[in-house]
Amino acid sequence: MAGRVDGKMAMVTGGASGLGTATCKLLVAEGAKVVVADINLKGAQDVADAINKDAPGSAKAIELDVTSESGWQTALDEAVAFMGGLNILVNNAGIGGSAPVEDETFENWKKIQSVDLDSVFLGCKYALGHMKAHQPGSIVNISSIAGLIAGHNMGAYNAAKAGVWLFSKSVALHCAKRGYDIRSNSVHPTFIRTPILESLLARAEDAETKLAKQVPLGRIGEPDDVAYAVLYLASDESRFVTGSELKIDGGISAM
Repeated sequence: MAGRVDGKMAMVTGGASGLGTATCKLLVAEGAKVVVADINLKGAQDVADAINKDAPGSAKAIELDVTSESGWQTALDEAVAFMGGLNILVNNAGIGGSAPVEDETFENWKKIQSVDLDSVFLGCKYALGHMKAHQPGSIVNISSIAGLIAGHNMGAYNAAKAGVWLFSKSVALHCAKRGYDIRSNSVHPTFIRTPILESLLARAEDAETKLAKQVPLGRIGEPDDVAYAVLYLASDESRFVTGSELKIDGGISAM
């Protein structure tokens, strides 16, 4: 089915790599315009250029520090000026973290909360004002399976991603109560082949085999596995889906 998001206008944070890049490319392939937002402007521009090579005028790169309130306001204004509006927001930008509670620093704790959770609050808060003028709309917040299942050495990350999960539900209920035709859902991937994971896999020869053994389907996920989930939630196919979580975890949460 082609054109699943024909005429839609999307902004994707963390678009310069990994899940963000895959999502930007798939949304454009299915008919949307997209803003590739990232703190790494060069990387975002490279992605936008690659998209525009095949679909001229479909993508624009915008520099965005997702922890900056004023940065969000400026970026959204630029995005709306480019696309003519906004009806899809994908809050994808994030960082990892792995330290037991006694070893974690307060500084790093705050950094992870700021990038992974505060950014989602800022994005939803300021995007809604634009999205109300272009309904129906969809907010897709990238959480993690680690937002639903805890680990002994990732307390800060667990807390931030769990916050994204429950905050997404709150936004969904807010929009429903106000009568907006705007949905809010969260996506929860497990190990996905992104630059962050690749750097971890490089540390040990059998790292990928060990990770794959933890997944019932027996493999690590690919960026498109997540991008297709985002596409569904961004499209009008999911008009009656809000306040939900979509697990892209190869069966881990079923165990």
